[in-house]
Amino acid sequence: CRTIRSHFGSSGWQISRHSANRASVPKVDMDIDLLNPDAKEEKCKHKLKRMIQSPNSFFMDVKCPGCLQITTVFSHAQTVVLCGNCNMMLCQPTGGLARLTEGCSFRRKAD
Repeated sequence: CRTIRSHFGSSGWQISRHSANRASVPKVDMDIDLLNPDAKEEKCKHKLKRMIQSPNSFFMDVKCPGCLQITTVFSHAQTVVLCGNCNMMLCQPTGGLARLTEGCSFRRKAD
């Protein structure tokens, strides 16, 4: 069914319905399931184009390999992060994700 609207001056909008010939419209099967998207494909999409918008950044606990102290670091840190105890560099900034120093271990913080 197709809806066509026309304006009749001050009386407002009048809606008229025209039935389309359904026999001539072929049925098309979808190659992808739009209600249940693949997790890998969703992760590859831009953060605003996902079905449910979510950021690419996160906070993480980084363990210093020297003194084993845990420091909270932002994944896209724009400055060098040093350990509070031994002043060892934990991560250095890049254009996007921060690069962890060799030997540092991390875990993603829970939401």
